[in-house]
Amino acid sequence: MGRTRRAMYLGASILAVMAGAAQAQDAAAGAPDATAPAQEEAPATTSQQTRPSDAALGDIVVTAQRRAESINRVGISVQALESETLQELRVQNVRDLTAVVPSFTVAQSYQGVPTYTLRGIGFNSINLSAQSTVGTYVDEVAYAYPIMNTGPLIDIERVEVLKGPQGTLYGRNTTAGLINFVTGKPSEDASGAMSVDVGNYQTFNVGGYVTGPIAEGIQGRIGYRVDLSNEGWQISNSRPNERLGRVKRYGVRGSLAAQPGPFEIDVSATYWVNKSDTVVGQAIGFTPATTPGSGGAASNFNAPGAAAYIAANRPTSGSQADWAPYARRSADIGRGAGLKGPLAEDNYFIGLKARVQLDISDNVRAVSLTGYNEFDRKATFDWSGIPNEVLIQEADGNIKSFAQELRVEGDGPGFNWLVGGYYAKDKIRDTNRTLLGENANSALLRFATSQLINSPINTFGYTLADAATTFRTYRDEGAFDTTTWSIFANGDYAFSDLVKLTLGARYTQDLQKFTGCSRDFNGSMQTNINLFNRGLYQQLFNPTLPLAAPIGRNECNTFNPATNSFGIVNSRLDEDNFAWRGALDFTPNATTLFYASISRGYKSGTSPINAASNAAQNLPAKQERLTAYEIGAKLGFLDRRVQLNVAGFYYDYKDKQISAYFADPIYTALARLDNIPKSEAYGIEGELTVRPARPLTLMANALWLKTRINGYVGTNAAGRPQDFDGARFIYSPEWTLSGTALFDQPVNDDVSFTANANVRWQSRQTTIFEFNPLYDIKPYAVVNAGFGVKAADESWAVNVWGRNLFDEYYWNAVASNANIVVRFPGQVRTYGATATFRF
Repeated sequence: MGRTRRAMYLGASILAVMAGAAQAQDAAAGAPDATAPAQEEAPATTSQQTRPSDAALGDIVVTAQRRAESINRVGISVQALESETLQELRVQNVRDLTAVVPSFTVAQSYQGVPTYTLRGIGFNSINLSAQSTVGTYVDEVAYAYPIMNTGPLIDIERVEVLKGPQGTLYGRNTTAGLINFVTGKPSEDASGAMSVDVGNYQTFNVGGYVTGPIAEGIQGRIGYRVDLSNEGWQISNSRPNERLGRVKRYGVRGSLAAQPGPFEIDVSATYWVNKSDTVVGQAIGFTPATTPGSGGAASNFNAPGAAAYIAANRPTSGSQADWAPYARRSADIGRGAGLKGPLAEDNYFIGLKARVQLDISDNVRAVSLTGYNEFDRKATFDWSGIPNEVLIQEADGNIKSFAQELRVEGDGPGFNWLVGGYYAKDKIRDTNRTLLGENANSALLRFATSQLINSPINTFGYTLADAATTFRTYRDEGAFDTTTWSIFANGDYAFSDLVKLTLGARYTQDLQKFTGCSRDFNGSMQTNINLFNRGLYQQLFNPTLPLAAPIGRNECNTFNPATNSFGIVNSRLDEDNFAWRGALDFTPNATTLFYASISRGYKSGTSPINAASNAAQNLPAKQERLTAYEIGAKLGFLDRRVQLNVAGFYYDYKDKQISAYFADPIYTALARLDNIPKSEAYGIEGELTVRPARPLTLMANALWLKTRINGYVGTNAAGRPQDFDGARFIYSPEWTLSGTALFDQPVNDDVSFTANANVRWQSRQTTIFEFNPLYDIKPYAVVNAGFGVKAADESWAVNVWGRNLFDEYYWNAVASNANIVVRFPGQVRTYGATATFRF
């Protein structure tokens, strides 16, 4: 705790210094009186000193606390980006947010499920059913699974990033914070916009909206987005004429608004399709058991030439990659059926929302918020990293998520309040089929199985040919039925113009039912399971029992030692929790806010879907708990030309969920989920916005972060016990920095010149808890920029742009397929031009 106290003392010192600076600045500039109401801007006066200059920064209105407020009047660490800034910086997907919100990182899993981390708090899982610690919302409706954010961003008006637990107002699975996407709303005035991009890799994107009145008291809006890139940016090392990385995404959103009497009704429907190529990995080494010369049995069964290939193709560019030839992976070999689909997604999403507000009185409102989201996927991935069939998967799944919230809210002189209830029902089917035709581990087990062909245990008549092609393919599957309900309340009260107290609480009940296993596919696993696994399990777990019953065609091959049988794994996770938050805001004047808060949030427990040889691999991890302590300040200087926001935080983490291993006598180390009893994170974060003159806006963001696991002993990738005390969290660099410059200078009365530049830098981070440089992500910086011209009335604009201008080679994830270690590279340099029209 010594380092933690020092970090918090440092944060407090920073706030004290800023407080003195703010008071001195206000005194020198003739700031508004400190007793000005905290909930509104100080009244303007005729004094030139107090009138905002042309270069003053504008206020951004956010809905962080489920009501509209100035961002600089919210005692929460919030970053907000409006549509103009999003367009200028080309924030076109969730991953692009990392350029301007450095405390937020996005990693690529090999099954395409993004891993979100905010201030070091994240959950690393490849499963479709994985719920992040960073909640994502679109117009207050939870997109509970990160995979739902892999389509195009359609008609976004504003993005808000809230940091720290948000469980009282937004519910479970927001222990790290949340990202709130606010879409464009129907308008009484007819208007529209369209933007067209063209760029390298045969890129052609179109997006925009039209809105206006439909009838008396009814307005409509249609937003749309198409992202196309017909030339892939990943090039095969062994077959240079083959590429991956093509993009094909398109979507539409329709919304209606109506105001019959005391009601306000807002309904919308969103549909998108993603048929883009899947990203493949870059091979950089081997796992401990398969490293050539390591002495591991599996090291003798690597694909022919694998070691030489990796040595000769060390990646130095994001475009380098490799994958198994289609003719190889699509062929049926013996009992092992191939995978014939392209290495691409085939996903769709449907989102329905209905918000109905009834104005009970001038100060009291009742709100009903209904959401239904459905996601369906069928995708094929190759993360072999070499031109061999080391690991290829076809993922198939479906999510149906329904949620209903009812709340009553009100306000009065100096106070706001709300109370409500929430219900959600999710049904998920998550399956994948895997090919391991040339994986060293499956090759070793084929060899071991062949030694039993002439043994007494082979009562099935299996042949050497059967043994030589067994364990090529199998299926992992899981089904979830999740029910959640909660009741919540939140309120704030201003004791004076100086002090405001906020209190919130939420009680939640979660019930998750899981059914799943790993399963034979058309006989591919039968030879291996019925000879090698059955015989070995009997000797290892209980030699006094008879052999387990053999598996039949397409039956489960997950073994349960307790029952001495292969079969389905069932689990039931019934948990409840009580999230809460208390905060004090101090507002000495109209441009200064200090706040201090204590909050607690939870991430629900879950079961993994693993390649499960042992039933323990599918057992759930229980819910995790995070208690956050934060102090912060939001300070305006120099006639509102400078805005400085700074926060210091300490997170006390209990039962953190991680992807881990346990030792297995057959497979060395098997994947599972585990809970780390105790861990912690602390840091200081700052956001500085400066407008030295009207045409120029400068923005800088920085996060210094320390994370630590305390007293956890687990199992490493070699299947051996390891003390992880002191290990850092994964995907949590110590430093992340970003800087942005926006320039908008009129050339004459009709045209302005615009330019922008953005740089993001992060220090070293790791992707596993063990110390192994192979799994590190090196420090890197990415630079983006653009310039153009636009009409003074903003009716049109043309600009040219470039992302990753210096073609920096970096990677955002490292993973192992139990044989080869692979990197997932970041996007290489892209450039192009955009034309925008408003009418």
